Amino acid sequence: MLECGMLERDRQTLRRRSAVLCKQLVVDELLIQSLQADDILTESMAESIMAEQTSQKRSWRLLLLLPKRGPRAFSSFCQALRETEQQHLCDLLTQSPEKDGKETHIESIQPEEEPEAKAGRLVMQTTERKRERYTDSSLPHPTQEGVAAKRARTHESMEFSLDADSPINTPVLPCTPEFYHSHCQQSYRMNSSPRGFALVISNVTFDPCAAADLDPRKGGEVDDEVLRKVFTELDYVVTVHRDLTAQGMRSCIENFCRRPEHRTADSCAVCLLSHGVEGAVYGTDGQLLQLDWVFEAFDNAHCPLLQNKPKMFFIQACRGDEMDCGVEQIDGPARTCSPSCEQRDAGREGQGDADSRQRGDMGRPRIKLPQRSDMICGYASLKGQRICTAAMRNTKRGSWFIQELNTALRLHARDTHLADILVQVNGRIKEREGYAPGTAHHRCKEMSEFTSSLCKDLYLFPKYQPQY
Repeated sequence: MLECGMLERDRQTLRRRSAVLCKQLVVDELLIQSLQADDILTESMAESIMAEQTSQKRSWRLLLLLPKRGPRAFSSFCQALRETEQQHLCDLLTQSPEKDGKETHIESIQPEEEPEAKAGRLVMQTTERKRERYTDSSLPHPTQEGVAAKRARTHESMEFSLDADSPINTPVLPCTPEFYHSHCQQSYRMNSSPRGFALVISNVTFDPCAAADLDPRKGGEVDDEVLRKVFTELDYVVTVHRDLTAQGMRSCIENFCRRPEHRTADSCAVCLLSHGVEGAVYGTDGQLLQLDWVFEAFDNAHCPLLQNKPKMFFIQACRGDEMDCGVEQIDGPARTCSPSCEQRDAGREGQGDADSRQRGDMGRPRIKLPQRSDMICGYASLKGQRICTAAMRNTKRGSWFIQELNTALRLHARDTHLADILVQVNGRIKEREGYAPGTAHHRCKEMSEFTSSLCKDLYLFPKYQPQY
C-alpha cells in the first residue's frame, strides 16, 4: 500500500506539463512494465491504461493515476521515460521553472510526422539552422513522400511537426470458443495452423542514382516490424523482404504465389510498403510495379491453390501529392479530439479478361469462378477522379495507417470481421489531424478507404484452434 500521494512540487510539474505530455508521451508496454516493476502501477491499473484506444487517452489516464501513487511515482516515471527513449520529456519535467517559457515553445513545435506522396514529390525538411533552433536531433523528423515518375521537385524542402500515436504492443486478444462456434459456419474457413502465409515487402532505401527523386522512407522499417509481429501473433508464417527493385518484387511475389503450402492454408496476406503513384508502387531502382499485376498474380487462374480462400492486401504507399486541408464541420465541435494524421488508400479490383474456363478430367465442366474474387485490399491514401492524396508517416513510429491497422487487429480481430475492422481504421484515421504550427500541414486531414470482393465474413479467429 502507498502511504501518501505524490509530493506537491511534483504534482504541480505534472499538471503544468500535462498538455505537452498528452500530445507527445508514448505509453507502451515497456513504459507500463517499468512502472509496474517499481510498484507504481498495479496490474489492473496497467490493463485499464492499455485498454484505451488512443495514445492521448492512455497518456491522460496515466497522468490521472500518477499523483495518487506515492512520493516515488514522479522519479519512477522519469526513469521510465529514460528507459523508453523519451529523454526529452524527462528533461522537460526536471528542468528548472524559470526555463519554462522558452522550453515549452520548443517542445510544441518539434517535428513528429512525415507525409508520403507520389506525384510532384514534396519532401518537407527544415533547414539545418531551423532544426538546431527548434528541435532536438533525437526526435523524429517528418517528410512528405511522393514523387511523380522522374519529375523534378517543384517545392522547397521544409520539415514540420505532426503528432501521432505510437504502435501498441498489446497482445492480440484471443477469440473465444463460443464466438468461433457461433460464427464459423457463415464465414470463411479459418482454422488451419498456420492460418496462412504473409508476405511483407518494405522499400526503405532507394538507389540514389536510379531513383534520385525517391528519398529514404524513414520510419518504414518500423511498419514492417509491426506487421511481422501482429501477423505472427495471428498465426501466419511471415516473410519480410526489404529494399527490392521492381523486378525483385515481381520475382518475390511470383515465388510466394507458387508456394505449395498454400494448399493446406486457409488464407494469405500481402503487404507492400513503398513510395507510390496511383495504381503502382516503386522498386528501389525507381521502376514501377503495377498493382493490377499483383492482384492478377493471386487471381483464381494464376493462383489456383488459393481459390475460394480470402486474400488480404495492404498497400502503404501514396497515390498522389495532394494534401487534404480539411473542411470545417458546420455543426461540429471547435476541434477534433485527436490531433494527428495518417492516410490509407482504397483500391479497386481489376477486371480480368482471360478465359477462366476449367475443364474436368472426365469431360464434365467444373464449377466456374470469376477471374478475380475473395480479395480485400486497403491502401494508405485516397484516389479520386480529380485528385489523388498523400499518406502520412512518422519517422520513428511508422505510418499512421499501419499503426491503426495494427491496433484494430490486436484489439478487435477476436470478434470482428476484417471488413468491419477496416471500417474502424477509417474512423480512426478520420479523427486524426496534423499538428504542425506555422506550416501548411497544421491541422491537415486525411482519409482512407478499402475495396472488397470477399463473399463471406472474414474472421481471423485469433489464437483459437478447433478440437476435433
